[in-house]
Amino acid sequence: QVRLQESGPDLVKTSQTLTLTCTVAGGSITTNYYYWSWIRQSPGKGREWIGYIAYSGDTAILPSLRGRTAISRDPAKNQFTLELSAVIPEDTAEYFCAGRSGVPFRTGIDYSDPNDYIYWGQGIRVTVSS
Repeated sequence: QVRLQESGPDLVKTSQTLTLTCTVAGGSITTNYYYWSWIRQSPGKGREWIGYIAYSGDTAILPSLRGRTAISRDPAKNQFTLELSAVIPEDTAEYFCAGRSGVPFRTGIDYSDPNDYIYWGQGIRVTVSS
């Protein structure tokens, strides 16, 4: 069974960089056709996909966050990491890491729908203070 666990700070100050790490157990982040995402939910709002890193190492980021977001991985530790720079109070949210299998040999598939992810961490609440 695949298990995910987020770790990182619960409080960051405006303009700082938020770094969150997801540790995956029970499966490898380099397993073919798997996609590993960061998703957040702000108070009173729906879930928002932030970006993913694929089994291949390719990444995709939500366009509105592309200028200050990076997702990387450490296969040796079976971890992937979110870096969100220049945070603002609106970045206050519960952050989740999640995983799903993709569709082999198909292009143009949308992997940004949180509803399609089957493996989830428990979430970590992050507050951005002004």
